[in-house]
Amino acid sequence: MTNNDILRRLRYLFDFSDLEMIAIFKLANYNVNRAKVCDMLKKDDDPLLIEITDKELSIFLNGLIIEKRGKRDGPQPEPEDPLSNNMILRKLKIALDYKTDDILALFALINRAISKHELSAFFRHPDNKSYQHLMDQYLRNFFNALQTKYKNKLGEHTTNRKDI
Repeated sequence: MTNNDILRRLRYLFDFSDLEMIAIFKLANYNVNRAKVCDMLKKDDDPLLIEITDKELSIFLNGLIIEKRGKRDGPQPEPEDPLSNNMILRKLKIALDYKTDDILALFALINRAISKHELSAFFRHPDNKSYQHLMDQYLRNFFNALQTKYKNKLGEHTTNRKDI
């Protein structure tokens, strides 16, 4: 998955407007204008696409954590560069306040079962002998599960409404 694809998926998942995207970057002390955000979100085959760097995606994810969980006391974390799929999953786990069981339930939601041991290996330090690199397919499945969960919730609210 490309960084731009991840950014597009997050925008779609949470229905962020351009201004909300700018605000999330700003929460992590990164100034970006609307034109740049639009260019980051263009399709991969668009010649005007600006490829987002690992550092910029990390900044956005740090801003997303602040947006969803609030700013923590003390110094803010430095953006990672390079940024691995494992770190992306970790940052999303923090932002969404997910526990291991929540993530396992997400994967089960799309019929992609993984074990607790396999999931914990993704969150280990890279120097740990049990560390496992998170491949793109797992990250893609995680996003698909999030989309199923969040977009189904939106659908439930409209279909379960009683007309008065």
